[in-house]
Formats: sequence, structure tokens, C-alpha cells
Amino acid sequence: MADRIITMRALLKENLENLGSSHDWNHITSQIGMFAYTGLDAATMEKLAKEHSVYATKDGRISVAGITTDNVGRLAEAIYKVKG
Repeated sequence: MADRIITMRALLKENLENLGSSHDWNHITSQIGMFAYTGLDAATMEKLAKEHSVYATKDGRISVAGITTDNVGRLAEAIYKVKG
């Protein structure tokens, strides 16, 4: 399970970088555990939910355990569209 979480963190960061995001996403892979703080603020998290149906806490915390190889690309695209 821990290896899968590490892999999903790396894939999310990689997908965001491949989309051309200029934001530094190193904090995604430097954190540990089943949750990650994205660094997104409450307004951005609300936009993520309303425009992309991606739901997480208002403080920007996401469940890494909920990320899969099937949805990581969609998640990265949604984050990129609201954050850049």
C-alpha cells in the first residue's frame, strides 16, 4: 500500500509538470501518508469541486489513497486548469 501511495504522488506531480504547470509541486512527493496538502486555497478548492467535480477539504488536503492510475491524469488536468 505504501508503495502505491508513493507512486500515485509521483504520477500526480509528473502529470502536473507534463501539462506545463509552472508551480513547484515538490511538496506532493516530499509528504508522506494517505493524504497530501496541495497548497491550494479554499477558493481554488471550491472551483475544483464546482467546475471539475473533484472534492477535497477546503484547506487543500486530498486523499492520495483515492488516486489511481485511471484517474490521476484527470485529477492533474483539473488542478492545472484551476491553478496552472
